[in-house]
Amino acid sequence: MSRTATIERNTKETQIKASLTLDGAGKSDVHTGIGFFDHMLEGFSKHGFFDLTMEVNGDLHVDGHHTVEDAGIVLGAALKEALGDKAGIKRYGSFILPMDESLCLCAVDLCGRPYFVFDCDFPTERVGELDTELVREFFYAVSYSAGMNLHLKMLSSGNAHHMIEAMFKAFGKALDEACSYDPRVKGVLSTKEMLA
Repeated sequence: MSRTATIERNTKETQIKASLTLDGAGKSDVHTGIGFFDHMLEGFSKHGFFDLTMEVNGDLHVDGHHTVEDAGIVLGAALKEALGDKAGIKRYGSFILPMDESLCLCAVDLCGRPYFVFDCDFPTERVGELDTELVREFFYAVSYSAGMNLHLKMLSSGNAHHMIEAMFKAFGKALDEACSYDPRVKGVLSTKEMLA
């Protein structure tokens, strides 16, 4: 069974269409209007082996906030739909990823209950055309829209580009693990016998 989802979300601030395939090859076609953000989503796709297409038309004449946050909402919704009933998946995933001097820990629980912890201070306000404070907003939106527990912790800081790239790649790797199947899991991995 193909675990895919296509989500379209249109508001006065953003118009977004995205498709996500969980069991992919890491192919991406992303256009958000913010070059560095595109690059980060491409890294997430490549290192998580997710196929991702995303087209975002946002009110960048205001700033990047709505574009980045709403992209997170849509990605989270696509992830939730693609996972379906979550039968047979590992549920948990974690990864510690180095990017030169930076080191990021990411841990994921696809429990159906949103919670988000972000432990990182960036040394600059922008990387390219992306406000660094929007990185937190993106991951918060993904976690709540998908219904996942997501922790991101920068264990070793440095260049802001490296720090953000480590986060997106670590998230891709941890999520890939959490979404993967384990033949020992019968139904869902919960004593409640449900993930919600």
